[in-house]
Amino acid sequence: MDEQRPPQQGQGQVQIKADEKELQGQYSNLVMIHHNLEEFTMNFIYIFPNGAQGKLTGSMIVSPGHAKRIWRALGENIARYESQFGPIKESPAGSEPTPTVGFVQ
Repeated sequence: MDEQRPPQQGQGQVQIKADEKELQGQYSNLVMIHHNLEEFTMNFIYIFPNGAQGKLTGSMIVSPGHAKRIWRALGENIARYESQFGPIKESPAGSEPTPTVGFVQ
């Protein structure tokens, strides 16, 4: 999330450790989102160009409250992006087939 909030009174700055692999990030062109009463699960997937197979690149499990904060932060960042670079073009509905996706081991 791109939000920057000053530390609350009595709190110091939070130091976050990340190695080079985490800082490089992973590309995903599909996300599957599931939820239950306690949590939201987001599985980030890369579908290969041939469309016949894909790979799970990461999975994130968050509380419902945090999922809503992610949703809000993403919306704010999309709005800022579009004000700077113009509207984001989406594929017209039905122009790309929706893949049937399932996990294998």
